[in-house]
Amino acid sequence: MRSLYTILLLICSNVFMTLAWYGHLKLAEMKWFQHLPLIGVILLSWGIAFFEYCLQVPANRMGFLGNGGPFNLMQLKIIQEVITLSVFIVFSVVAFHMQVKWNHVIAAFLMILAVYFVFKG
Repeated sequence: MRSLYTILLLICSNVFMTLAWYGHLKLAEMKWFQHLPLIGVILLSWGIAFFEYCLQVPANRMGFLGNGGPFNLMQLKIIQEVITLSVFIVFSVVAFHMQVKWNHVIAAFLMILAVYFVFKG
């Protein structure tokens, strides 16, 4: 169950991270947001990132082998990267109507291969 909870927390954490990092690019389309100074955008992103850390830190602590979890440090990092890529792809398709191209699919496949190899041995 720890592995499932870790992965679910990392997914939720990455939703907040993606919103904090890239959400302001979408919000720039709104009139009220266009007049917000850069410091306001930064503070808004930090506020969103706070929730990312509230989920990411427990996920890593729970999932880490040294704390009784199922994953070593390298496995946690690779899982995190695959989740980050997956969440970002969904976000960019939904929020920005981007099209997933063949090179994106290959890149995602290579990330999945990275997960396979990091768990091998």
